Amino acid sequence: MFSLEGKKAVVTGAGSGIGKAVAVLLAKQGATVYVADINEEQANATAKEIGANAKAAIADVADQQQTNTLFAGLEKLDILINSAGVSHIGTAESTEEADMDRLYRVNIKGVYNCLHAAIPLLRKNGGGTIINMCSIAATVGIPDRFAYSMTKGAVYSMTLSVAKDYLKDKIRCNCISPARVHTPFVDGFLKKNYPGKEQEMFEKLSKTQPIGRMAKPEEIAALILYLCSDEASFITGTDYPIDGGFIKLNN
Repeated sequence: MFSLEGKKAVVTGAGSGIGKAVAVLLAKQGATVYVADINEEQANATAKEIGANAKAAIADVADQQQTNTLFAGLEKLDILINSAGVSHIGTAESTEEADMDRLYRVNIKGVYNCLHAAIPLLRKNGGGTIINMCSIAATVGIPDRFAYSMTKGAVYSMTLSVAKDYLKDKIRCNCISPARVHTPFVDGFLKKNYPGKEQEMFEKLSKTQPIGRMAKPEEIAALILYLCSDEASFITGTDYPIDGGFIKLNN
């Protein structure tokens, strides 16, 4: 089950965190994975860790020309994982225009650029699957996440549109909505914003999930593997919360 032998996959943001965990698992299950990331050092490190089934692909997904160049070099594509993204803390009042533009460029335009370039390849291939990285912030009010929530709401909507538009082309499109996931990004955030209180804040944030902890990147990757596999061939146009009970049990 869940074999991806012979499949070609592009995973954006695969230099670290969730994207890296996804790239590693898809390759383990037999896929050839293009490790796409803006950070050349991290992309190369992930590809080296994976081995023969991986190729580093350096690109800024917010730049359409770079994104088009990345996909133009592919002869075949079966799977696209839109995992690249950035976060931001702030309300509508405290969010600066530059922050709003940055979040839009990466989290919305970046996903659009990849969809725009990848869908013709998937259609040519006779179908395939797309997974967009959404968030619980798309459907639940999270304090101080105005711009970030806006972008993830857009990802949710784009997922539904693509799923509907490409049914006849046998392209499935779903998204997943994690709650907090323990990645290097979280550690860096705590170090920057709560120096000396990192462990205290880590425990506080962990407990916002009713299950009592943050997710591991590998747990997110496992759900993505299932949705990419032939076993999930009846699933499209769906958002999958993977949230430790955050959405429905926080009462």
